[in-house]
Amino acid sequence: MIMKKIFTVMASMLMAATMMAQEPVITFEKTTHDFGKINEADGRVTTVFNFKNEGMTPLVLSNVRASCGCTTPKWNREPIEPGATGAITVTYNPNGRPGKFSKTVTITSNAKEATTRVYIKGEVIPKPAQPVNRYMAKIEELSVKTTDLNLGAVKKGNTITKTIEYANQTNSDLKVEISQADYVDALATLETVKPQQTGQFSILFDANACPVYGPVQAKLYVRVNGKGAMDNAHAITVTANVQEDFSNMTEEQKLNAPIAEINREINLGTLPAKKAKVTKSLHIVNAGVNPLYIRRIIGANDMYFPELKGGIKASKDYKFYVNTTNMASSRYERTITVITNDPKNPIQTIKLTWEVQ
Repeated sequence: MIMKKIFTVMASMLMAATMMAQEPVITFEKTTHDFGKINEADGRVTTVFNFKNEGMTPLVLSNVRASCGCTTPKWNREPIEPGATGAITVTYNPNGRPGKFSKTVTITSNAKEATTRVYIKGEVIPKPAQPVNRYMAKIEELSVKTTDLNLGAVKKGNTITKTIEYANQTNSDLKVEISQADYVDALATLETVKPQQTGQFSILFDANACPVYGPVQAKLYVRVNGKGAMDNAHAITVTANVQEDFSNMTEEQKLNAPIAEINREINLGTLPAKKAKVTKSLHIVNAGVNPLYIRRIIGANDMYFPELKGGIKASKDYKFYVNTTNMASSRYERTITVITNDPKNPIQTIKLTWEVQ
């Protein structure tokens, strides 16, 4: 009985060994490929991992997958007979991936080792930086660096000068002219621009000459070889935010300064529909000593704020108008900005609400 069991065990072991000997065996010529330094600008790079089936039965690769989408493997899905060879082609895409890399390709098959891996590595040299186009706009044949000049905050009484570069990128001379505005002076430093020459528009903004406070906009119109019009295609737009300068106030002036008090949320009630001029009022209190001046009130297109002459000593109901001509029956909400000579709080935002019936 004991001998029979021993014989059975030995037979099982022999059968297992025989079956194992008959399994396919995958053997690679190399398992790692180093691309070294490659240029991102040159695009994809490829290497081939050759292998051989050194087993006794056909080898089938059921799956080959890479560790990321930048690496693409291709392989023969047909069975590889014993003693025959096969290949796995691996392509790496360096686009947008500067620096060192190391990727894994995992192979699943019916081989004795069901899972094997090969590796690629290298270093991507990034593309050289592309030259920046200095001229982002065109006015007729003239190349201009920009047609929008934002000066930011400019204190009342100050002037500020900025330049905008232009260039002649044609093969003929260009004659350049630029207009003026009420509070903006401009000149072309090079009026006749030869091919490949550059010049500048020198633009001077005079905040003291500007009639209003807050955001302002002026348009300067450019003519090239006599061609041009007063439209946006030929305009350089200059914007600024004109602010009152409180920096030189004495301590006594600060103590006696006006203080603007306005409710931040005001309900105008119910307004009649289809009226071009509905009169409402804004209650403004001066809690300071010196007169409070309303420099400007900025609202929506359907609201009109007349200029308020003179200062407010104590309080005032300031009348303004709402145009409900194009308003349907509904609830409305608008935000207005009140600019005053209150040095501590010169800009106040007020929310107005109303119903139209």
